[in-house]
Amino acid sequence: MEVRDILNRDVWNRDVLTRRDALRALAGFLAGSPLLRSQQDPFRDHTRVPGIKELLNVFDFEAVIHAKQPRAAYDYRAYGADSEFTLRRNREAFDWVELIPRRVAAADAPKTATELFGTKMAYPLMVSPTSLHLQLHPDGELATHKGAAAAAETPMIVSNNSSLPFDKIAAAASTPLWVQMYPKQQMDQNRTYIETAQAAGAKALVVTVDQQASVYERAQHDRNLGGTPVRRTGPPAINPENPYRISSNRLWYEWKLFDDLRRFTKIPIVVKGIVTAEDARLCVEHGLDAVYVSNHGGRSLDYGPSTLEVLPEIVQAVNGKVPVLFDGGIRRGTDILKALALGASAVCLGRVPMWGLGSFGANGVQRVLEILQAELLEAMRNTGQSSLASIDKSLALTNFP
Repeated sequence: MEVRDILNRDVWNRDVLTRRDALRALAGFLAGSPLLRSQQDPFRDHTRVPGIKELLNVFDFEAVIHAKQPRAAYDYRAYGADSEFTLRRNREAFDWVELIPRRVAAADAPKTATELFGTKMAYPLMVSPTSLHLQLHPDGELATHKGAAAAAETPMIVSNNSSLPFDKIAAAASTPLWVQMYPKQQMDQNRTYIETAQAAGAKALVVTVDQQASVYERAQHDRNLGGTPVRRTGPPAINPENPYRISSNRLWYEWKLFDDLRRFTKIPIVVKGIVTAEDARLCVEHGLDAVYVSNHGGRSLDYGPSTLEVLPEIVQAVNGKVPVLFDGGIRRGTDILKALALGASAVCLGRVPMWGLGSFGANGVQRVLEILQAELLEAMRNTGQSSLASIDKSLALTNFP
């Protein structure tokens, strides 16, 4: 029945609707409205979303962000390249490493403080560069930084594709920031970006080299099922000049790039996306300041190795000459301890802070980081570690296939 029919019924025989009649008419209209149907998501259930104090580990936050955020915003941070084998392998690799318990544990709380390029850290943790935080919270990267800073002043690496410009984030920051960059072929563009970040106070430059020609098929599947992606991330349209959906934007990288960047970069340069010992040695040869082991969270080459599997050979290749950062699949404090035991100087967290941001804003970011910090302390105590310096490969028994 149309609303106008309800309003015109002679049976009511009165000029003014009661409040109950008006609400009933409005509810009937909305129930059949295409506007309401457009907000429904057939992928979700509609059970109660728990509060932040009810969440016990970082896995719990993924269910909350999935319930609270539009599917496209959640999926953009969830999917991996192609069949997502490497995405899964990053996580599964931690199941292939055992920690060796020590029956006599340290009496005092383990010492977890460290420092990289003048950036002091209460824990060997950083927030990885991730893009477009405004999709998850109205304060965007400002909320992410606020939550990270509240969690023992955890440092943050700001993405080249951040929602807000680096200088705006830096102006509001209370802790040091690093900046990430996807290099451009036009060196003048790189120079402008880097010099702007340096002027705003960036403490290090993270150059990403592992994201060259990725395709995210899950985005296309969701679009076919009626979802609306945050941005186009599926295969590009086929045309005679590009029949194999390969973008040319990032297929030109060569080591000379870093020699050119060094001419105007005054801060340490970190290379993100290293997964082989050979490339790690080349980083050292080219005078780069740190190696960042990453496969872009499984969003780069599918069927490549997990980052945890290649970490030991990369640590051996650099031989202590530069720090080694690590990311990929970390969800527990024990995961952090495993990475440290296999030689990482510090670990970086990408998806996990985004789960916190999309669930509860800055408070969510703070909470997921504090959970991991507490779990790391617990794992160090249970393995008898008094400090980061005491952690070595004797703690980890690897069973990689």
